[in-house]
Amino acid sequence: MVGVSETDVLTGDGGNASVLSRESTIAGPRFNRWLVPPAALAIHLSIGMAYGFSVFWLPMTKLVTEADPATCAKLGFLAQLFTTACNWTVPSVNHIFETFIAMLGISAAIWGAWLEHAGPRKAGFIAALCWGGGLVVGGIGVSMHQLWLVYLGAGVLGGIGQGLGYITPVSTLIKWFPDRRGLATGFAIMGYGGGAMIGAPLAVALMKKFSHGDVPGVSSALICMGVIYLAAMMAGAFGFRVPPSGWRPLGWTPPEGSTNKLITHRHVHLNRAWKTPQFWLIWMVLCMNVTAGIGVLSMASPMFQDVFGGKLLGLDASTVLSTAQKAAIAASAAGLVGLISLFNSLGRIAWASTSDFIGRKTTYFIFFALGIVLYCTLPTLGHMGMAGAFVIAVCVILSMYGGGFATVPAYLSDIFGTQMVGAIHGRLLTAWSVAGIAGPFLIAAVRQAQLDAGVAKNLVYDRTLYILAVLLLVGMICNLLIKPVKESALMTDAELAHEKSLQRESAFTSASAQDAARGGFGGLGLVAWALVGIPFLIGVWIAITKAAALF
Repeated sequence: MVGVSETDVLTGDGGNASVLSRESTIAGPRFNRWLVPPAALAIHLSIGMAYGFSVFWLPMTKLVTEADPATCAKLGFLAQLFTTACNWTVPSVNHIFETFIAMLGISAAIWGAWLEHAGPRKAGFIAALCWGGGLVVGGIGVSMHQLWLVYLGAGVLGGIGQGLGYITPVSTLIKWFPDRRGLATGFAIMGYGGGAMIGAPLAVALMKKFSHGDVPGVSSALICMGVIYLAAMMAGAFGFRVPPSGWRPLGWTPPEGSTNKLITHRHVHLNRAWKTPQFWLIWMVLCMNVTAGIGVLSMASPMFQDVFGGKLLGLDASTVLSTAQKAAIAASAAGLVGLISLFNSLGRIAWASTSDFIGRKTTYFIFFALGIVLYCTLPTLGHMGMAGAFVIAVCVILSMYGGGFATVPAYLSDIFGTQMVGAIHGRLLTAWSVAGIAGPFLIAAVRQAQLDAGVAKNLVYDRTLYILAVLLLVGMICNLLIKPVKESALMTDAELAHEKSLQRESAFTSASAQDAARGGFGGLGLVAWALVGIPFLIGVWIAITKAAALF
């Protein structure tokens, strides 16, 4: 080892590796593992703007000031993709959300295995180019009034950035925190839930600043946010380090003979993992949890207004509302959206951390059991006019929705090991793609069918909520059926060695694994946490301020 520099330890090949390669990110002896979560948060807070994209829908329908309403009313979706003379409709633009959620799952499934070998820096770098660049392309599409280009940029390209950015930190954090897997993934995925708390107010402010008369500045806002997110995600990507093979926290040893039989200390290859019953049971667990949660999330504001209406202002249900009263009700509903965004975010780290102590299977049992009770109780709370209790129930539901996302990577690492958990997680996220379309479609379709049947507005969500409770029951049954994988599915020592060789890690860094990550936190750590923590806290403050309208 004489003559080996610290650069050699970091690169793993004498300093000749590309700065984006995995071997260039292997941590040296003085690296502190608590510098990795801020890098993960920088990426997830950026792509988490996906949940706040609805702030663009209405402004995007007001870009053409001289449109002929009679002519434009006849345009179908395909015609709107290419028209420059007519405004787009809300239904024609809000499918952008479904597009990038679908692309998120598809891209994560396709490139998850590549990520394990390429490393988090290269994957994060490409994610930044796709998400930031996708928003810029989308902004250009808005300026040209070409909806197809907005779909291509924000939807397809941005969706690829979403997928890569979402799974990039997971495998790395789990390897850095084998003692607290839930806490580790909760940190990163909390950022995805909180991204809208920062991004949505920023988008609104930018659209106002760049507006021209009655035309909102959607194009400039998208381009500016694309540049901001590109810079933030690049900083996160270059902040990543991976632990040397065999590393573990100082003073910690893997528990021998754990009472939790679901936790394996070996590994399952991606090619076998997705063919096991355990994978598809967890897939159903995530899909059912997300379908139910996103169904409520997508309709939270109109549901609150439809169910309670004038009761929020202390008025009788039969009262004809004035314009000012309707505005007050809408403001109250906006407060609910801010509050549930906060619970969606904080629930991710709270539930995932709790799962470290009570186990993943027990955590999901709580999600489903408590969720069934709450979903079945919501209609009664609405009928009784108990708005406060209704809001609390929705907040708990959304905390478990977010908690499900944050807990599932740790669940996968328990069942399949940590070696390829990022790739396996990528395949599993196809469940989100399905749920992201099925949940909103289900609640919107049933609501419309109820309205067409003459059901009163305050009652149209009852049947939907009962249906969502049934989906949770399906998820509960799947969770109860999960057992440890068979011995035959586990990697042999030779297979594990081959897989690690694909990561191009030198023997020297592996031999020094026990010496890694003993360094102090220092000023760099404080700056890194401040750069992600301050914007997040500002978002929390904005959400709390909006939620104050509820009370």
